[in-house]
Amino acid sequence: MAEERILVVDDEAGIREIIREYFTPEGFVVDQAPDGLEALKLFKKSRYSLVILDIMMPKADGWTVCREIRKTSQVPIIMLSARGEEYDKLFGFELGVDDYMVKPFSPRELLARSKAVIRRSQSAQGRDAGKAGAVFKGLEINFVSRNVTVNGRAVALTPKEYELLSYFAQNPGRVLSRQQLLNEVWGYDFYGDVRTVDTHIKMLRESLGEYRGFIVTVWGTGYKFEAGGAK
Repeated sequence: MAEERILVVDDEAGIREIIREYFTPEGFVVDQAPDGLEALKLFKKSRYSLVILDIMMPKADGWTVCREIRKTSQVPIIMLSARGEEYDKLFGFELGVDDYMVKPFSPRELLARSKAVIRRSQSAQGRDAGKAGAVFKGLEINFVSRNVTVNGRAVALTPKEYELLSYFAQNPGRVLSRQQLLNEVWGYDFYGDVRTVDTHIKMLRESLGEYRGFIVTVWGTGYKFEAGGAK
């Protein structure tokens, strides 16, 4: 693989070093930050393909860092945390986290997920290239700016919500299983949890308001995008 630069943010030096040891032989350049403020300083100076981010840190926690990054960048973010409650995971996804792993974690699994997230991000950028956008009644999607409007009103989507909607919009009428969506939108093969798809579908529907019915549930199979779907 081509050289990729990633940012690892964790107040435990041992964890940062373990990640560096596993990622460096795979062609990654690993920058490290022991706290949130240092992470934001580094992020402004370099272009990263991925940020691996701890939650509980001094000076600025992971949630704060994630919010700041998402103001200017759609770089993939994998959150690491000792807290595995569903609430924490959902909160992370709402902030725009691409993946969430609970400590203690397998470095090999983190490496595999990281490659998948980066591959997915680059694939999404390539898929949208050359396409200006799509319009479905009052729902407008701009593939260049990644902006979405509902009846002329801008809708704030998380990166993963946008990628889901973009993929649906480019595959209208096609029945997509949860596993297919997990593979295409998250880039997972083995590591994905199909419940993640349902969670993001629920969030996306809420964001689309009166057009939530465009995403139709196909019971026992998955979902499909129909511009004439029932509300």
